[in-house]
Amino acid sequence: MRILIAHDTIYRYANPPASVVQVLRLTPRNHDGQYVGAWRIEISADCRLDAHEDSFGNLTHAFSVDGPVEELTIHVEGDVDTEDTHGVIRGTIERFPPALFLRETALTVPGPDIADFAAALKGDGSTLDLLHNLLTRLYGEMTFDADPTHAATTAAEAFAIRRGVCQDFAHIFIAAARSLGIPARYVSGYFFRSDGVNDQNAGHAWVEAHVPDLGWVAFDPANGISATPAHLRVAVGLDYLGAAPIRGTRYGGGAESLCVRVRLQQAQQQIQN
Repeated sequence: MRILIAHDTIYRYANPPASVVQVLRLTPRNHDGQYVGAWRIEISADCRLDAHEDSFGNLTHAFSVDGPVEELTIHVEGDVDTEDTHGVIRGTIERFPPALFLRETALTVPGPDIADFAAALKGDGSTLDLLHNLLTRLYGEMTFDADPTHAATTAAEAFAIRRGVCQDFAHIFIAAARSLGIPARYVSGYFFRSDGVNDQNAGHAWVEAHVPDLGWVAFDPANGISATPAHLRVAVGLDYLGAAPIRGTRYGGGAESLCVRVRLQQAQQQIQN
């Protein structure tokens, strides 16, 4: 499947800040089942994009803009070819042993409720069976709702109200898996929906968990499925903060408004074929 991506992030400032500094994790890498074609990032301001790799091997770009800044647009555009790997992730850059991804973070502390929920799922099956059971149960008990949570909502807080967005589903899955001794990590990227909804107001998030003798396997708890060719993997981290598409700061200024527009399309030639 060839998927075309156009992603705009627009910041507007009530009082123009003196400067803005941002770090972007918006560029995917090639791995088995994912092959990046053309890809570009454009910034509406006059600035230089400096390319780096972070500790997890994510491709990052950093820039700073001298103000006053009234509006700033970050535009991403590209195409990616994907193939079905049945959720198994291979050919990625791995700089750390899987055990690193047992580490708790402030956003993924399980708390007693998540730990009990996960422990109740344990049975005589394999690790993979347990993870699929966790996926099914979590999807069944949580409601997708963008209103009650925000970027700093923890796994325990979202699980307590049984509501949240894909970020919250991912954090709860990670917390539950780690409480069972299964390494798990956060994935940010894009999800091409098969229901014809091409225009979205955010990217997507899911999880990879490490299975003995198989490696990393991707699960999308917000949709209750394993990852498919419709998932475009961009960055990984211990939690959202380590894989956030955009993180940064500004100096001065007042309130800001944020508008995100994501458009995913299947290449027309493939549709005709």
